Amino acid sequence: MTTALRFTPPDQATINADVDRAFAEDLGKGDATASLLPADAQATAQLTCREDAVIAGIPWFNTCVHKLDPKAQIEWRVDDGDRVAPDSVICVIHGDARALVSAERSALNFLQLLSGTATNTAAYVAAVAGTRTRVLDTRKTVPGMRLAQKYAVRCGGGHNHRIGLYDAILVKENHIIAAGSIAAAVLAARQLHPTLLLEVEVENLDELQQALDAGVDRVMLDNFTLPLMREAVALAAGSVPLEISGNVDLSTIGDFAQTGVDYISVGALTKHVRAVDLSLRLKIN
Repeated sequence: MTTALRFTPPDQATINADVDRAFAEDLGKGDATASLLPADAQATAQLTCREDAVIAGIPWFNTCVHKLDPKAQIEWRVDDGDRVAPDSVICVIHGDARALVSAERSALNFLQLLSGTATNTAAYVAAVAGTRTRVLDTRKTVPGMRLAQKYAVRCGGGHNHRIGLYDAILVKENHIIAAGSIAAAVLAARQLHPTLLLEVEVENLDELQQALDAGVDRVMLDNFTLPLMREAVALAAGSVPLEISGNVDLSTIGDFAQTGVDYISVGALTKHVRAVDLSLRLKIN
């Protein structure tokens, strides 16, 4: 049975809020079908993962079950971040039969989405193995599930970019146009938010040099070709971390990483997610 998570999830209040929303849309005024089961029936449920996957989402699954049956016993055979083989039994639950069938859909929805995110991330991380490059997520997340999906990215071996618009500054083309120049935009950002990480997106080597001269914390190379990426790495010469964005998929990320950039941000980690195939089978005791 799992006793501790290797990765730090959001706080329990956040997880509770996620589960409350899920139950509100699924259970509504109550599970009409679950009332067919005897009120005092106890059951054992076995959770199987039908495919090769990286598991993520155990805290959400547990919360779904325990909100309806606080006494339920959940015995995990894996931890978040573990890769499992097809047809692996990953969890066994003992508890109230009505509670288990009512919690099932929401619990599986969280686990299959977050495991899908972690599995997808793991594929991108594997594609840059042997390089210095770290794979980053983006803000392209399922609405209301950002902290959960960013947790799943970490379970898959990836790293988090900014959580939202509040915890880092990313100066892009329209910000630069409004400010008048990269230097002016950076100066304004430093004055307004001196403690936040400051990154500037550039579209060519001239803009990269301007960003370097302005003293930014990180530079994002937007839609650079491979030759330009290599030139950018040489120009920066390790003075600031470089990040690649645009045209990134599993067929390109390996070549991009070979240029020597520090980070590659991938919207597909959280945007193009296929749910992992899970199956929960119940047996009345």
